[in-house]
Amino acid sequence: MTFEELIPAPSSSHWVPPTQGLFPLDDETVLHASPGTEGVARWLRDTVGAATGLPFPDGENDNGIVLRIDPALPDEAYRLVVDGFAIRIEGGSAAGVFWGAQTFRQLLGPEAFRRAPVDPGREWTVPMVVIEDAPRFRWRGMMLDVSRHFMPKDGVLRYLDLLAAHKLNVFHFHLTDDQGWRIEIKRHPKLTEVGSWRPRSKWGHRASELWSETPHGGYYTQDDIREIVAYADALHIAVVPEIDIPGHSQAAIAAYPELGNTDVVDTSSLGVWDTWGVNPNVLAPTEETLRFYEGVFEEVLELFPSTFIHVGGDECPKDQWKQSPTAQARIKELGVGDEDGLQSWFIRHFDKWLSARGRRLIGWDEILEGGLAEGATVSSWRGYAGGIAAAKAGHDVVMCPEQQVYLDHRQHGGADEPAPIGYVRTLEDVYRFEPLPPELTEDERGHVLGTQANVWTEVMEYHARVDYQVFPRLAAFAEVAWSALPDPAERDFADFERRMTAHYMRLDALGVDYRPPGGPLPWQRRPGVLGRPIDGSPPNV
Repeated sequence: MTFEELIPAPSSSHWVPPTQGLFPLDDETVLHASPGTEGVARWLRDTVGAATGLPFPDGENDNGIVLRIDPALPDEAYRLVVDGFAIRIEGGSAAGVFWGAQTFRQLLGPEAFRRAPVDPGREWTVPMVVIEDAPRFRWRGMMLDVSRHFMPKDGVLRYLDLLAAHKLNVFHFHLTDDQGWRIEIKRHPKLTEVGSWRPRSKWGHRASELWSETPHGGYYTQDDIREIVAYADALHIAVVPEIDIPGHSQAAIAAYPELGNTDVVDTSSLGVWDTWGVNPNVLAPTEETLRFYEGVFEEVLELFPSTFIHVGGDECPKDQWKQSPTAQARIKELGVGDEDGLQSWFIRHFDKWLSARGRRLIGWDEILEGGLAEGATVSSWRGYAGGIAAAKAGHDVVMCPEQQVYLDHRQHGGADEPAPIGYVRTLEDVYRFEPLPPELTEDERGHVLGTQANVWTEVMEYHARVDYQVFPRLAAFAEVAWSALPDPAERDFADFERRMTAHYMRLDALGVDYRPPGGPLPWQRRPGVLGRPIDGSPPNV
């Protein structure tokens, strides 16, 4: 492997003159971790050391690996120098050193991505190069929905490894929805006792006539969450939890019927939802509901150190509030005008509540409706428009438009795509995604924290299906989020495809069940399972 096959592509790379030399690694190659880089050293021994069989003992000599923080570099920037004397990985912070270590791993070849040596007698070398690099965006994320289909803890840890391998640094953890509540809340035990299991699941799109009659569910204990957060932290990934309010809440209402609009529907008859789509059962706008969710968020804040806490806020139908005497009285009491104002009041309450505790609220772009809470950040999912509006109003934004980077959307128009959802978004389409819309001024662009790919799992019943939808497109997205690329039409997709040839071997070594370039393999198809394909090019909205 050479620096010419790296993903994401670095901003600057060249061979060390005079020749294209190779630096050998062996049992004598020591690893010296300067202050602040000890965690990166542990990661190198646990991963690269395990794959190569090399011990990387502590020490300093001429053939060693040196990790060092250089305060002159930007925070996540790194410099990797492999010359005739040593392998030096320097970063502006421990995170920068870590991203440099990820590049070093790629330089060793795909076998460095295995968990144990496949050729114990192999001689390991790394090309003698200088690579200097820094990320374009500080928010480079992926959202994983574990509510529609639960992913056991080990699968989540595996996805954190995959994110880190692609220099992504935010894991948006979608933990609650109509179809399942996935996090233990000790003061409200029924959320998991009742809300984490549904009796059956729709098989395919919600219009499908097929069902899986196997009960589905699961949840993460608070110790599971602590483990996930600690594991992510070692990989320099922030875990942003999402607790949905006031919509997408039927699982919570099934557990505690008093949370729903009891003057409109018999909430005691509701169970955890077993199909997909937008659910009409939303939270009641009462003080009791606020106190309940304050208790939820108190436990969430104890578990997640993330500055940002996601509260959902999307797809909240107002029909029950329109019919509810309680909700209508609340609108008049609060003077918020209408049901949109009532949702805005809901979000504003938790914006202030979180701000008072040193955290920041983030929500889907529907939180703009009725007026955006003062300190809120917007996840712009329905297109660019919400993010543009928020940035122009001085709010921070994460760009994740569904038309571009919803990885549950199908990758090809062919009939063999499993349960095809949405627009066709090919590997090239994702590679040409541009997070910064031209409508923003330079100052307004400063409010775009970064970008995120979203993975909704209604038709992804286990990890291989998630792999198929996510990869290889996440590799293209990672380069968009990290590298300073030309304008979309000018990007060299042919070169990216060439580098993907090497990257597919890395994914193979990691055991990723990606979509092959030639189309789905027989066991990846879902013949007869109805999807919801949308023809044509997605609108640029």
